[in-house]
Amino acid sequence: MTPEQNVGGTDRLVRALLAALLSVVAVSALRNRNYLTLLVAGAGALGLGFNATTCFCGLNEALGIDTAEE
Repeated sequence: MTPEQNVGGTDRLVRALLAALLSVVAVSALRNRNYLTLLVAGAGALGLGFNATTCFCGLNEALGIDTAEE
């Protein structure tokens, strides 16, 4: 069963850019040995990157939001 796409257009682009930004923050936190920031930024980057790549967001589905048709 594949989930229906509910992320698209500008929403997808913003998620991808935020994932890239959080990746930079995570790498910087790793270099500074700030492991809590690394964990939070890394988790955020993975989540947003997953959403942008698969065009699916579980929170969007739960809230009934669909930006795939923009």
